[in-house]
Amino acid sequence: VQLVESGGGLVQPGGSLTLSCTASGFSFGSAIMGWVRQAPGKEMEAVSIINEDGSGTLYSPSVKGRFSIARDNAKNTVHLRISGLKIEDTAVYYCQSRLGPTTTRGQGIQVTVSS
Repeated sequence: VQLVESGGGLVQPGGSLTLSCTASGFSFGSAIMGWVRQAPGKEMEAVSIINEDGSGTLYSPSVKGRFSIARDNAKNTVHLRISGLKIEDTAVYYCQSRLGPTTTRGQGIQVTVSS
């Protein structure tokens, strides 16, 4: 199982970016996918999840209305579109899969929001 994130970087407040996660080594279309993040000095926070066929999504109250998750089961990818970035969105973002009892997390990618 492998999850590889991309698309992070330095963004100004109010800006946007899209994180992508490419999955391999498991039945992607059967897995619940999601994103979690960890800000400096804080605990891991669940940001968003999307169900197996993409018909259902959930968001943390702190990101609802600004973040949008989507998946492409043909390409084994899941994306997180982030807009209206705030300083407090600065964190390492991790792609996460859940297939049955098994949860796997990628290596993470840094998103820094700063002027």
